[in-house]
Amino acid sequence: MAKCHLIIDSCCDLPASVVRRPGVTLMKFPYTVDGGGGTFEDDLFESVSAEAFYGAMRKGAEPSTAQVTLQTLTDTFTAAAEEGTPAVYLAFSSGLSASFDAACVVRDQVLAEHPDFELHIVDTHLASVAEGLLVYEALVQHEKGMSAAELAAWAEEARCFVNEEFMVDDLEALRRGGRIPASVAVAGAALDVKPLLVIAEDGTLSLVGVARGRKKGIKQLAEYYKKNVDDAGQAHVAIVGHADCPKDAARLKEALEKEAPGLLCLVCNIGPVIGSHVGADMLAVVFWGHDKRENLSVADRIARKVKGDK
Repeated sequence: MAKCHLIIDSCCDLPASVVRRPGVTLMKFPYTVDGGGGTFEDDLFESVSAEAFYGAMRKGAEPSTAQVTLQTLTDTFTAAAEEGTPAVYLAFSSGLSASFDAACVVRDQVLAEHPDFELHIVDTHLASVAEGLLVYEALVQHEKGMSAAELAAWAEEARCFVNEEFMVDDLEALRRGGRIPASVAVAGAALDVKPLLVIAEDGTLSLVGVARGRKKGIKQLAEYYKKNVDDAGQAHVAIVGHADCPKDAARLKEALEKEAPGLLCLVCNIGPVIGSHVGADMLAVVFWGHDKRENLSVADRIARKVKGDK
């Protein structure tokens, strides 16, 4: 039986049916579509289909996003405080949004009014289906009866073992949203390739390679899984995320299942908030793999030790 209240946000890009559980609250990021009649909430494609959203992007629509509103944060945390159950919020990466910092400010305000309330906020350093994999397992641990403190500590460690690589059709949407430098986007376009990116240990995006065409890109994503997957336990769960390219997602799923017979492979749509920044036809693979901290440079490892970071 759950011992805590789990708060998640819509940037996890899991299906609504997966996260709709007792003791779990979903905070919805807002987004707007130019000429689309105002602001919408990312409800994991319950009110608008992925086909309609990405179809509009393919026709030239340029959606934009914002951080979770202060009112949403305040309402969510206050409701949890009034319920009285200790709570954990697994937040979208601070390396890609100011929402984590805003959540910390609101938490302090709520705790000032409810000093006995226990609320942990974890910066997942993850986004989209990478965040989704962490949330998916957190839901399991939540139902197994982890306390709020235990679940927060688990997430702080587990986030380092979520491995992901994703392919975008081009880098323009990421450049427009300020997620990568303009020079990187220009170089990618000039080379006429499919960029491959990962989420670095600090939660920011990092360009790690390119593919000459989508077919080769799918092969490289499968090879990334084979190279980096952890052979024990949770290695048998993976998520394939796609931005309205279901045929490519099916091909990647098939390739992964050939590499790992018995693999539980979930296929998820990339939601409208993340989709606004990666564009249509993005394809991702996410799984439990190597500790990302092992990829830090010597200088960064020393810096973390000096600062007392894990």
